[in-house]
Amino acid sequence: GTLGTLARPARSRRSGSRREPSPSGGSAPFSFERTRASSRAGTSARFARDSRSGRPLFGAPSMSAVASSVASCARASAARVPSRRGGYAARAGVGAKSARGASVVPAAFTPAGAKIAGVGMELPSQSLTNEDLAALVDTNDEWIRTRTGIGNRHVISGDESLTSLAAGAATKALAAANVDASDVDVIILATSSPDDAFGSACTVAAEIGASGALAYDLTAACSGFVVGLVNGVHLIRGGEYENVLVIGADVLSRYVDWRDRGTCILFGDGAGACVLSKTTDPNDCCLLGFDMHSDGTGNGNLTSKFTSESQVCGTAKPTSPSDGAASGVGSFANIAMNGQEVFKFAVRTVPDTLTKSLDKAGVSSEEIDHLVLHQANQRIIDGAAKKFGLGKEKVVSNIEKYGNTSAGSVPIAMAEAVAEGRIKQGDIVATAGFGAGLTWASAILRW
Repeated sequence: GTLGTLARPARSRRSGSRREPSPSGGSAPFSFERTRASSRAGTSARFARDSRSGRPLFGAPSMSAVASSVASCARASAARVPSRRGGYAARAGVGAKSARGASVVPAAFTPAGAKIAGVGMELPSQSLTNEDLAALVDTNDEWIRTRTGIGNRHVISGDESLTSLAAGAATKALAAANVDASDVDVIILATSSPDDAFGSACTVAAEIGASGALAYDLTAACSGFVVGLVNGVHLIRGGEYENVLVIGADVLSRYVDWRDRGTCILFGDGAGACVLSKTTDPNDCCLLGFDMHSDGTGNGNLTSKFTSESQVCGTAKPTSPSDGAASGVGSFANIAMNGQEVFKFAVRTVPDTLTKSLDKAGVSSEEIDHLVLHQANQRIIDGAAKKFGLGKEKVVSNIEKYGNTSAGSVPIAMAEAVAEGRIKQGDIVATAGFGAGLTWASAILRW
């Protein structure tokens, strides 16, 4: 939200603009020479507030902050031309020059919000009940339900794939949002089980006809959709994009040992999607607060590690003495999990991350209309609800029907709750994901 002076190369973004170093050490298509009119202590006064609750709106500059930039922007109006996205680009040869030769014009940054425009979900046709699993391993329906709350799960079969599920969920979300695939600017596919080692987001884009979109995979395991949603909102608030499609999808049945009672009872396949669209009113932003973390020291508690014959032999693949090892196919091992440690991790981190997001959003637990958590275990969901004093009517849970669909669980739960008429416009939704990595993330949303 700080408004400053924008340094932009004169040639257009589409023709290949120069990239300037960013303060974080990476690169960005432009740089801000920031000016600060107030101390850090006074920053909160410059942010807009919700007309209904009086809460500060996350990331939204106040109208006074916007107004203060109008005068400086007006002085350079002759040097600016409207861009395709509704912002402004420098007119070649007009305006002051920076030390690097770029045209320097006052920023015409127009604060924007991002709203959840539509959601959708897709599940495989085949399902496995607890009774079906009892025929495969030493278990029974009562044992599974007592420990997990799961009664059924869906798994891919035939020509179903991660791409087909993700594309199906995306198509439904776009229809609900009344957004054409050709108008999607970015696709973020949160998954740990792509159809291709190089990712599946691009094939999903091709499948739905989003030929003009940047598409990329995001790997944050069961936290992936929440992380992707936060990223998607920020892409829109940056002013460059209007429609971002965030998909959470996984087909972990590929990596489950279906003779291991400890893991095969948990996982199912599925996909959910959400369309984020730009709003011209910065007060109309769905993301009120968020919190995200990772801890690689706990990685060994939940893994699906790469393995190959050369690796087993302790040699480099090119120099393996065995032709079979040198030409062998690499793959990922079945899921290995320390269930007790993962459970303790979730019980500890979920309330903590939600509390932090609530604090950042200026929202109390009493204001939560719906709690939508990663569907890993019903006991974890119930524990978090009790922690925040939320009754069952505010808890969205479908783990009994679908099991743990990893990155797909949160958007599937959201899409189903919307379809049932539970989540409605204006509702406050608290959501969190947690899982392998270890990763955990939460967000407070206004629907």
